[in-house]
Amino acid sequence: MASSQIIPTRMELSRIKHKLQIARKGHKLLKDKRDELMRQFMIMVRKNMELRKKVEAGIRAANTDFVIAKAGMDEYALNTALMAPKQKVSLEMHRKNVMSVNIPQFEVKTRTADPNDIYSYGFAFTSGDLDMAVKSLADVLPDMLELAEKEKACQLMADEIEKTRRRVNALEYVVIPECETNIKYISMKLEENDRDTKTRLMKMKDLVLEDAHHYEEREETRGADPSGRV
Repeated sequence: MASSQIIPTRMELSRIKHKLQIARKGHKLLKDKRDELMRQFMIMVRKNMELRKKVEAGIRAANTDFVIAKAGMDEYALNTALMAPKQKVSLEMHRKNVMSVNIPQFEVKTRTADPNDIYSYGFAFTSGDLDMAVKSLADVLPDMLELAEKEKACQLMADEIEKTRRRVNALEYVVIPECETNIKYISMKLEENDRDTKTRLMKMKDLVLEDAHHYEEREETRGADPSGRV
């Protein structure tokens, strides 16, 4: 149904046609964006699932190693060995733009580049099982950070997909149909006005011709002689 505020003029018709053209172009671009976002999202979700399985397996292995280490060591000695960490890890976040979505990217930096510089205790009073547990946990840390990066990226992508989907639906089911309805309404009103104008013009023409005919008859009557001579 056309809006009651629509003024059926040719200028308004031209404006709404231009709006409809822009809405259709925007609808196509947003649909393409939504489809590409969905494609990127599905790729990212698959990578995220694989990485999650890897991280969960690594954490389970590290927990198992720590349980074994705890069983073979005194609890006080174990707590003392792990009291002060040896390696320091810092995290820097950068952003990567993917289809107008700012996806975080983490950069991990350690105090030293030596991957074995992770043991904060001496090897004389600790077991080899503790070494394996610490190593397992250190190995899974990069995957954990990457998993956090991927999961945040998936969340941001999902939010953007939802926003884009709403915009596509608004254009497809509200804006474009409303513009088409208004164009149809204005076109019908203009055609109706044109028919009314033509009808009035034809009526005025008939009246003018009729008046001209009566005028000629009166002139002929005046010019005629009463005896019949002109």
